[in-house]
Amino acid sequence: MAAAPILEVESLNVAIPVPAGTLHPVQEVGFRVTRGHTLAIVGESGCGKSLTSLALMNLLPPRAARTAGRLALDGQDLLGLSEREMADIRGNRMSMIFQEPMTSLNPAYTVGDQLVEAERRHRRTSVTAARDRAVWLLEKVGMTGAGERLRQYPHQLSGGLRQRVMIAMALMCDPDLIIADEPTTALDVTIQAQILHLLADLQREFETGLILITHDLGVVARLCDRVAVMYAGQIVEEGTARQIFRTPAHPYTRGLLDCIPIPGKTRRGAHLGTIPGIVPSLVGSMPGCHFADRCPHASGACRSGPIAFRDGAGPGHRYRCVLSLPSGPARPDPAP
Repeated sequence: MAAAPILEVESLNVAIPVPAGTLHPVQEVGFRVTRGHTLAIVGESGCGKSLTSLALMNLLPPRAARTAGRLALDGQDLLGLSEREMADIRGNRMSMIFQEPMTSLNPAYTVGDQLVEAERRHRRTSVTAARDRAVWLLEKVGMTGAGERLRQYPHQLSGGLRQRVMIAMALMCDPDLIIADEPTTALDVTIQAQILHLLADLQREFETGLILITHDLGVVARLCDRVAVMYAGQIVEEGTARQIFRTPAHPYTRGLLDCIPIPGKTRRGAHLGTIPGIVPSLVGSMPGCHFADRCPHASGACRSGPIAFRDGAGPGHRYRCVLSLPSGPARPDPAP
């Protein structure tokens, strides 16, 4: 029997009024996240990944409107909650790790004050118990001298250490779900790998559902269970990591994978793939396939109306396209 999802999202939409009309950056997005597993949401900049995560946490800009057919955390409907009720869930049952920790941590308070506040806001524990848990979690995320770190301010830490503090803060209340929005963007390559593997290890240890928002397909191949590929506000393909990398079905997914050099397969000096054209404007309505103007296989059927999902290479694999699943040899993963 399949495990019950910790997060269920169906027909999630975000609309933002702009001078030219109404912007629709998130359109009919749906997915599920299971406890102890990782879902990656991938796509190029501006495709709607971060706004999707903000919509899940109800942290959208004031003018933005969120609608959904279903949005539930462990069976609890999130759509009908008041702001106060949602605030009780954020940081408690749902936590978020943002791209830049220096803008997420308060520079006027010590690391210890901020970790303790996160625990006491939701659990009403004593200061001593909260500090003990903060020290334990800082040690868990690989920070030496954790007790001393509690007295430091964010500016006294390196970028990698600040991100470890953010991970510890996300785990303070033992949440059911963590959303990590490009958590390694501001870090150098060696620290990126450490942080990502740390996230994966902690997620398995704490049996937490994890949504990893990224544009790095190599990271996805190594660390994630399921993948949702986004383009121009829509999920265009979803499946297991193996299905997405070995038998990609949507032309956009195949285009992304063609842009990545494969160790041992791509010849030195060989040209990598490209996706011609530009992302369409999401102001107003777009009745057909959002990728049609950039797709080499586009036909009249692609522009005549909404494109429904069709089954892919196996259970749980689906893609939004009028084309049948392409045939050919399985692709290798873009990571050793």
